[in-house]
Amino acid sequence: MAAPAKPADSTPGTVAFTLDQQIIDAFAGETILQAAQRHGVDIPHLCYRQGYRADGNCRACVVEIKGERTLAPSCCRSATAGMEVHAKSERALKSQQMVLELLLSDLPDTGYKWLDGGQENDGQGVPAAVGQHGELSDWAARLQVDVRPALRAVRREQPAADLSHPAIAVNLDACIQCKRCVRACREEQVNGVIGYAMHGAHSEIVFDLGDAMGDSSCVACGECVQACPTGALMPKTQIGSQAVDKKVDSVCPFCGVGCLLTYHVKDNRIISVAGRNGPANHDRLCVKGRFGFDYAHHGQRLTKPLIRRPDVVKNPAVAPNPGDWSAVFREASWEEALEFTAGQLKGLRDRHGRKALAGFGSAKGSNEEAYLFQKLVRTGFGSNNVDHCTRLCHASSVAALLEGVGSGAVSNQVNDVQHAGLILVIGANPTANHPVAATWIKNAARRGATIVLADPRVTDIGRHAWRTLQFKADTDVALLNALIHTIIDEGLADEEFIRTRASNYEALKENVRGYSPEAMAPICGIPAPTLREVARAYARPAGSLPGAIRGAMILWGMGISQHVHGTDNARCLIALAAVAGQIGKPGSGLHPLRGQNNVQGASDAGLIPMMFPNYQRVTDTRAHAWFEKFWDSPLDDQPGYTVIEIMHQALAPDSDPHKVRGMYIMGENPAMSDPDLNHSRHALASLEHLVVQDIFMTETAWLADVVLPATAWPEKTGTVSNTDRMVQLGRQAIDPPGDARPDLWIIQQIARRVGPHAPHFVPSRPPEGAAPALGRPCGGSGPHALQWDYPGEHSGVAAVYEEMRQAMHATISGITWERLQRESSVTYPCLSADDPGSPTLFIDSFPTPDGRVRLVPADIIPANERPDADFPFVLITGRQLEHWHTGSMTRRSGVLDAIEPMATASMCGDDMAALGVSPGDVISVRSRRGKVAIHLRRDDGTPRGAVFIPFAYHEAAANLMTNAALDPVGKIPEFKYCAVAVTAGGVVLPSAGYGSGAMPS
Repeated sequence: MAAPAKPADSTPGTVAFTLDQQIIDAFAGETILQAAQRHGVDIPHLCYRQGYRADGNCRACVVEIKGERTLAPSCCRSATAGMEVHAKSERALKSQQMVLELLLSDLPDTGYKWLDGGQENDGQGVPAAVGQHGELSDWAARLQVDVRPALRAVRREQPAADLSHPAIAVNLDACIQCKRCVRACREEQVNGVIGYAMHGAHSEIVFDLGDAMGDSSCVACGECVQACPTGALMPKTQIGSQAVDKKVDSVCPFCGVGCLLTYHVKDNRIISVAGRNGPANHDRLCVKGRFGFDYAHHGQRLTKPLIRRPDVVKNPAVAPNPGDWSAVFREASWEEALEFTAGQLKGLRDRHGRKALAGFGSAKGSNEEAYLFQKLVRTGFGSNNVDHCTRLCHASSVAALLEGVGSGAVSNQVNDVQHAGLILVIGANPTANHPVAATWIKNAARRGATIVLADPRVTDIGRHAWRTLQFKADTDVALLNALIHTIIDEGLADEEFIRTRASNYEALKENVRGYSPEAMAPICGIPAPTLREVARAYARPAGSLPGAIRGAMILWGMGISQHVHGTDNARCLIALAAVAGQIGKPGSGLHPLRGQNNVQGASDAGLIPMMFPNYQRVTDTRAHAWFEKFWDSPLDDQPGYTVIEIMHQALAPDSDPHKVRGMYIMGENPAMSDPDLNHSRHALASLEHLVVQDIFMTETAWLADVVLPATAWPEKTGTVSNTDRMVQLGRQAIDPPGDARPDLWIIQQIARRVGPHAPHFVPSRPPEGAAPALGRPCGGSGPHALQWDYPGEHSGVAAVYEEMRQAMHATISGITWERLQRESSVTYPCLSADDPGSPTLFIDSFPTPDGRVRLVPADIIPANERPDADFPFVLITGRQLEHWHTGSMTRRSGVLDAIEPMATASMCGDDMAALGVSPGDVISVRSRRGKVAIHLRRDDGTPRGAVFIPFAYHEAAANLMTNAALDPVGKIPEFKYCAVAVTAGGVVLPSAGYGSGAMPS
C-alpha cells in the first residue's frame, strides 16, 4: 500500500465508550459498527460494506444510545468518548428484527445466493446459516427472524429477470435497495453505470437510463456482484448454491496491477472469482480478472506433447487451425518429445556454436520460471540470446530509468496518487489497460486531485481530467521539453533539489532553451498558454486534497515507450520530475505502468539479453564473475540479441556465425506480437528447430517442430512481481488437463538433457567480408550448471525461488518463501526479515554512481515512417479492455469473447464522413508491409488522420502493418506510429476459430 502522508496518519488516537455494558476503545473517527466488529461484537448490517462509504439506509444496524430519543444507525455514527451504546437492548433488537423481516418478506421463496452452511458472509469471517438470500438470510437466522404469513401475502410485484449481460444475472426480485451496488459502481470503480431511480414504492436500481444491463455502458468489472448482499446481482456461473470444494488465494493472471483474488473451485473447475483485499486492489477486479478465468477450461487446451509430421512443411501464410492440429502434428510421449527437443537444440549448439540458439521467456509465467529459463539459456545454450515481451512494451522506459535514476522499476506505487495534488497520465489508457489502477486515479479526482491527460487519443480518463492535451502523435519530446522550459523559464524549478540531487542540469537547461511553448505549439498542436498553465500546475500543485503535500505524479504507458524516440520520451519525463523536485516523496515520482502480470518480475529475474538478474550488466566484469561463480558455469560476456534482432538473425545467411538456427519459446507468441508479422513469421518458419511451450496452439506454436503442453496460471504455484514492485504469491487452484505439465518441470527436463555448453571460443561477429575473429576462451562447467533437480512440491518452486533470492540479494533478500506464504505480498527493495519494504524510492538518494539523478537532454527525432500521399493516415495500435495482448487467453474466455467478439478499428466521425463510411462498415487498412480488412467503430477520441487497431485478433492482425524500426537504445519497435492508407470495403477474414468451447469434463 502507499505510504501515509505523515507518520501520524498510521497511529490514530483512541476513545473509550461502553457497548452492551463493556468498555471498549474506538479509533478516532471510527464508527460504532467498526469498533464493535473489531472487538468481536456482531451487529446486523446490510447496506454497510467494509471499505465503502457508509450509507445508513437499511436500518438493520440500529443501536440504542443512552440519552437519545431515536435509534442510531451504527454504520455511520462515530463513537465518542463516554458514549453508552446498547446494540442488544430489547428496543434495538426488535427494530433490527423488524427491518430484517420486512426486507425478507418481499423476496422470492427461491433465491439466487444460497447459503448451505459453512460458507462465509461478507468477509467478516462468521460462518453463514442456511438460507436463500445471502447475507439477509444469514442475519435473519442469527436473529431468529421468520416472516409472518400476513406479510408474505402482501409481497411486492416482482420485476422480471434481466439476463441480457453475458456475465451478470440481474434478478431485482431479490433486491433490497441497499445501494451497495450504486456505491460500488459510482464511488469505488467510478464507472457511473448503476443508479437509483423513481420514488417510494416505485424506486428501483437502474443501469444508465433504464437500459437492460447488457445494453448499458457497463464494463463488467463485477464490483456490484461482489457488493450485492442478497444475490440480486450474481455471476451467471454461480447462481444458487454457494458451496464450493475449496477457495484458493492467488493473483490475477492479466495486467501488471497485480490484483489479489480468490478462486472458487468445484469439481476441479473455477466457477467464480472474488477480489481479495490486496495492497494493489483492495478487493477490486476488472472484467478480465473476474470473468476471464474460464480460458483455463477451454476445449483447445494442449494436453499431449506434439511433434510436427515430417511431411508437413512450415508455411507462415497458412492460418493456424487450433481446433484441429492433427494434420500437422502427431502426439508423442513426454520422453520422446523431450529427447527430440533437447537433441536438436544440443546438436545445433555443438555444430554451429553458442550463438545458434535463442530463447524467448514469458511475462505471463512466474518469477521462478523466468529465472530458470534465462539460467538455462545462459548456462546451457551458452549465450545471452534471451528476451521476452518487455522488449515490446517498456524497454525504452527501463533504459532511460536505469540511465537516469539507477533503477528500472517505479519510484512510487499506483495508489500513491491518493497523496498527489496533480496526476499526469501520458501515453496510457489505464481504464482499458490497467482498470483497477484507473480506479485509484478516478478516486483521487473525486477527492480533489487535478488530472492532466496527455495523449493523441482522448481516452476514458479524459472525463475526469482538468486539462486534456491531445497532442499530435509523435511529438512527445516537443510537448515535454516545452513543459520543462516553462518550469525553468518561470522560476518554478526546485533549485535546492537540482543543486543537491541532480547532475547535468546545465546541459538540460541549455537544450530546452529553444523549446519554448510558443515555439512548440505549432509542432505538438497544444496552445502555448495551455502548456504554460499545465507546467505551472505540475511544478506547484494546488494541494486541494486533505493533507496534500503538493506532490505531482507521472504515470505513463506504451504510448511513451513504443517509438524510435521512446527512450528520449522517458528521459524527458525524468527531467520534468527532477527539475520540479517531484520525486522522492509520497504523491510524486515516475510510474511506467507495466503491461503483463509479470513483465516487471521477468525483467528483474534476468529475462533480458544484456542483463543478469537484478539488472547487472553482462559486460560488467564483477557481475559476470559473480554469476560464473554462483552458477559454476562459463558465461558469455557480451549482450545477446533482442526479440527483433533474433528474428533478423534467424534469416541471416549461413555464413553468419551468429545466425540463429534454433529457438525455445515459452509462453510467448511473437507470430502475433512482433511488428511486421510477415517478416517475423517467415523468420520463425525458417528456423531449423523451434520448440514452443504453451497452453494453446498459438500462431507461433503452429510453426513449431515440437509443442509442449504447459500449465495455465491457476494450475501452478509461484511468485510474480507487479508494476508496484510487489512480489506476490499465486497458489495452484486446479489440476492441469491431460498430460500438461508445469513449466518449471519442463524447463528442468530440457536443461538436464541439453547439458552445459562445452568450453570453446566464442565467435564474435566479423566485419563484412572478414574472417571470423576469436573471442576469449571460456572455462569448464561445474555442479550448479548440472544441478537441475530442485526438490520440493510444485516442481521445486520454493527451492528455485530461494536460488533466485540469492541471485537478487540486493533487492529481495528479506522476502523469504515463508514470508510470502504468510503475507502474500511484499514490496521490494526489502533487505531483511523485519523490513516492510519501500513503497516510495529515492527519498534521500538515487542508486546511481554519484547518488544523483542524471538529466539527459533530448531533441526531436521524427518517426521512422511519416504519412505521405500514398499512406496519409497514422496507425496506432494497443490493447483493449476485454482482450489481452495477442488474445490467446482472453479470446478463449466465453464471457470476454461474448462482450467483444469482433475485431474493430476506431476512427473519428470527421474521417469516417470523408471516407463515406459508417460504424459497422468494413474498411481496409494497408501499410507498406501488410493489409487487413476490419469492421469500423466510431471513436471521436481518436484524432483526425489516425486509426486505432487492437492487436489481439488473428483475423485482423494489426502487427501485419506495424514498423519494425527500433529505438537505438531500448531496441523497442515503433508500434505506435506508422503510415497507412484507409479505404472503404474489403473482405474480412473468418474468425480465428477459438469460439467459447469448454474443456470436456
